[in-house]
This record gives sequence, C-alpha cells and structure tokens, in this order.
Amino acid sequence: MMNDAPALIFNLPVQRILIVKLRYHGDMLLITPVISSLRQNYPQAQIDVLLYQETHEMLASNPALSNIFAIDRQWKKQGTLTHLRHELSLLRQLKAQRYDLVVNLADQWRSAILTRLTGAPIRLGFDFPKRRGFVWHHCHTRLVPVSDHAHQHTVEQNLSLLAPLNLPALSQRVTMSYEAQDWQASERLLQQQGVTGGYIVVQPTSRWFFKCWSEEKMAATLCALQANGHQLVITSGPDSREKAMVERILALCLPQSVISLAGQLTLRQLAALIDHAKLFVGVDSVPMHMAAALKTPCIALFGPSKLIFWRPWQVIGHAIWAGDFGELPDPDTINTNTKERYLDLIPIDAVIAAARSQLV
Repeated sequence: MMNDAPALIFNLPVQRILIVKLRYHGDMLLITPVISSLRQNYPQAQIDVLLYQETHEMLASNPALSNIFAIDRQWKKQGTLTHLRHELSLLRQLKAQRYDLVVNLADQWRSAILTRLTGAPIRLGFDFPKRRGFVWHHCHTRLVPVSDHAHQHTVEQNLSLLAPLNLPALSQRVTMSYEAQDWQASERLLQQQGVTGGYIVVQPTSRWFFKCWSEEKMAATLCALQANGHQLVITSGPDSREKAMVERILALCLPQSVISLAGQLTLRQLAALIDHAKLFVGVDSVPMHMAAALKTPCIALFGPSKLIFWRPWQVIGHAIWAGDFGELPDPDTINTNTKERYLDLIPIDAVIAAARSQLV
C-alpha cells in the first residue's frame, strides 16, 4: 500500500481533509500554517481537525475549518463502557465524513489507528523512530522522514508532512483567530479598570513554573515600565497557583497603572487583549505564541526549552534566552515539577532595555 502512495496522491481529487494533532494549546496554534496551506491549495475542500477537547478554543474561530472533532481525556474517568461508547461515536463521525486525505501530525497510537479507520485513501504520517513497525506503517499510506526535525522549528516540522502532496505554495504564517465579541468582553474589563489608552500585556506565568522568572525580577521590570508612564495589564491562566504568583508580583509593585485580569479571560479574549496591546512581555507559554502570531511586539523570556523548536515564530521583538547569560540544564533532563527558576539568569536590565526598544 505504501509504495502506491505517490500515484494516489497525484490522481485522486481531494475534497475532504482531516488534520490530526493531539497535544497542548501551543502545539495547536503552531499547526495553523498547515491548515492555511491546505486551504490555499484546496480552496473548495472541507478541512476538519481532530484535537483534545481542552485545546478546542485555540482553533474554534479559525475561518479555514469546517468541523472540529474532539477527544475528551476525561472519557477514561467515566468507566470502560462509557469510554468505549465515546470512542465509537467519534469513530462513526469520522468515518461518515469519507475523507480523501488525513494528515496525522500526532505521534500517539490512537491517532494512527483512527487515521487508518477513517478509510481515507491518502493517509500521511511521520516516520518516527519510536513507531517503526508494521502497525504504524499499515495505518498510513505514506510516511515522511523526520531526519531534519532536530534542526527545524515546530512550524517547519509540521509543514514537512505535506511534502508528498507536492503543493505549489506553503503558508508559514501562524494565526490566532477570535471573534468580535471576544474583544468586546476584554474591552469591557479594561474600561471597568479605567484603562482607556494604550497598554502593555504582561504574562508572567506558565503552567510549568520552571519556565517563569522570579516574582522580584518581574516586579522590578514592571516598576521600570510604570516609571516610563506605561499602563500594565497582568494576565495568567485560571490555575490558583498562577493567580497566587500574580498576587505576589502585584504586592511588589506600585498600585498605580497596574491592573490584573489574571484568570478572568478565555483564551480567545486573551488573544483579543494581546492583539490590541502595544507590547507583550511574557515567558515561554501559549500567550507568547499568540503575541507572535498576532504581530504584537513581543519580549519573550526563555529558559531551558528547546529554543530551535519553540521560539516565537516570526516574532516582532526579542526572544531573550537565559542560556546566553549562564549554563542551563538539558531540557530533556528537567523535572517539570522542580522549583528552580532557570530564567533568573536573565538580568532585569536586559528585559527593560528590550521592552523600551519596542516602545519608542
């Protein structure tokens, strides 16, 4: 079957497409160039996505998509029989679409098996070394090498899966979409807090605290920006630990010109807030990728993440890497529950200078 793949790709019409990606919020944002490239090359096609339910909001407003199918990871907590019913219902929905092409960007066995069971004549997947074997091969009609992935950004890795289609043009732009009502909701919150002019969005938190700068250094940076007359809006996710971190930062700042919307925004409302800001300052997190996608000037602070994979794509601004100021551990060796703040190698002055350079 695999040896016949090129002929299938060149001879079959592509009218219904499914993209599979089962990862985190930021990963979903970074597949938007694949979505845009397929829309550009198959303008009349139905393009759907299969993702995890919790990441649905990242793509919910994407105008190129027809349907979003979701796997809820809470299904497995509802008992074996109920879980099985959910899985079978999802499979029936996917098979009913009669896809011509499935683009499986994921590396889970579940993604491969669902790809195979769609019955699509063209099924693309990556030739992951950890998945080499009959079953993974059988689930796909064409496997694309990953030998270049070590030197590519995640956006480039994702787009490489489209190579067998020989598309005449690819879009490399990451996009974040939201609705008018998302900005209206964010604007109301700003007005309630007395923010009527330009503002800077600051996202000091990540769900992994080893990716965060210390509260003291973040507060010192905010105070410097306050002194320059800038209005600051601090955001975070809804997690109680993230909100507590914001409170500790606020306690170290002057109360004037700093407001908190921590935990009060949906992801699309946050996108709208960032889109209308004059600057975004934050750590390696989903909002950072949003800022880069929305072309909002951005100061991104990185620690022991794989910078070549996860730096803000086509960012306007600066990515400041802690590794330029000291030694960092190998990202693959880090205990994600550590209390270490690896970003503390980054000096305050470097961040303030970078921010001011974007505000002139």
